[in-house]
Amino acid sequence: MGVSVEGEKVILVPYMKEHVPKYHEWMKDSKLLQLTGSEPLTLDQEYDMHLSWTQDPNKYTFIVLDKEMVVGNFVHGEPYVEAMAGDVNIYMNDLDDAQVAEIEIMIAEPKSQGKGLGKEAVTMMMCFAVGNLGIQSFRAKIGESNTISLNMFRKLGFEDTSYSKAFKEVTLELPANSSRCKMLINKTGELCVHNK
Repeated sequence: MGVSVEGEKVILVPYMKEHVPKYHEWMKDSKLLQLTGSEPLTLDQEYDMHLSWTQDPNKYTFIVLDKEMVVGNFVHGEPYVEAMAGDVNIYMNDLDDAQVAEIEIMIAEPKSQGKGLGKEAVTMMMCFAVGNLGIQSFRAKIGESNTISLNMFRKLGFEDTSYSKAFKEVTLELPANSSRCKMLINKTGELCVHNK
């Protein structure tokens, strides 16, 4: 069943098939599609995408749960669909360097936005990736119009490294050995990790 990681505001849980219908509803929003650079999918296509994501050794996806919406004590292995806030992903897709991960965050649930969940989820994912996957550097590719994400990643210490005119996209990077990244990881070092 994978791993769940519990923080102060969020719990990261494996992406389960029970999450797909709500995820699919989110991805019907044209603004979210634009911000995430995604194409609309049918529900069947979304289930196929879920399966491909969970079976790809170069991708790691967690569903972000808003801890305020988790009823009762957290139990690893339960989907907590009612508490879904978004997702956080890393892709180890740099053919030249397997220790570089591209990181993405989406807080799709309106009532969970603006509460710092994205910042904590990204920090937790970075901590998980350094400690469990040997990642040495993080990269984020963000559309120039997505100022909320750009500002959040810059506040986390990511620095602009390039701009693609064709994709209207900014690439930002943060080495895991930078003092800023080490500080973030130390801050989240006391995470509660649940295994099954």
